[in-house]
Amino acid sequence: MNTAEAVVDIRDAFFDEVYEIATRDGNVIFLSADMGAMAIDRFRRELPGQFINMGVAEQNMVSVAAGMALCKKKVFIYAIAPFVTMRCYEQIKVDISGMCLPVTIVGAGPGIAYDFDGPTHHAIQDIAIMRALPNMTIINPSDSVVAASAAHRCYRSGKPIYVRIDKGKYPQLHDRDSDFADGMTLLKKGKDILIITTGVMVHEALEIARELGMRSLDVGVLDMHQIKPVDEGLLLWHIEQSRKVMTLEEHSITGGLASIVSETLVRHGKFMPTTSFAIPDETCERYGNRDWMHNYYKLDAQSVRDAALNLVATRRVK
Repeated sequence: MNTAEAVVDIRDAFFDEVYEIATRDGNVIFLSADMGAMAIDRFRRELPGQFINMGVAEQNMVSVAAGMALCKKKVFIYAIAPFVTMRCYEQIKVDISGMCLPVTIVGAGPGIAYDFDGPTHHAIQDIAIMRALPNMTIINPSDSVVAASAAHRCYRSGKPIYVRIDKGKYPQLHDRDSDFADGMTLLKKGKDILIITTGVMVHEALEIARELGMRSLDVGVLDMHQIKPVDEGLLLWHIEQSRKVMTLEEHSITGGLASIVSETLVRHGKFMPTTSFAIPDETCERYGNRDWMHNYYKLDAQSVRDAALNLVATRRVK
């Protein structure tokens, strides 16, 4: 991995690929709800016939995208994650999911990425509501490689996809020739604990695994870059390679990754000692930067590491 690749912004990696695709296909249309980014500026400047700024009108943007998709266009829509999902939920349900249209819904800044903007801008229930929609795929990239690959998958797909796209430069975790078709990638094997995580929390999980390794614990990390649909057989196989499981996510404890793992275990009649780290089921009214909020909600590396040590210390029920 070279240094240049390690510092590519996740959001720019996705939009750069969408731009390259659009230069080759005039049917690719990009709709923005008054959002900005360097990669989008290039799209707006160089492909003006394929870009529309819909203004602060996310619900209308969804319905316009549906109409364009019915006219054989490949449409990408973009806004802040809670606004393009929760504000538009009825339109997505009826106009996109209900008709299974190939519209890609891009939500910027999932979880508490918009930290100081407060609960109105936090997307901590979006997985829960979007995975309840039929026909919907959910992708949550952990690095620029997954993000770039997701752009091509969205373009090729004939169904709706929701992409939770973070902003910021994070180290590259995946090789560029990786195949992401399985929806999950085991980044580190571990027989004692498997940390199942998604998005930028994958980076924290790897740090936790490293620190626990210094305590003689063998900890694995599974990157769930596709949250729906889930290959439950493959997920169970990964889970069964470790003695215990932890889920780590920047989302509500309700309806997110913790729920997905628990539902899978129950559905298949499997038992596995499991601990989940997520945002509590409460309104997130605290203000601080992302690191501060991770500390407050005990999603930081030290809190998770200490809980993992306690989890290992507990006796496994037969």
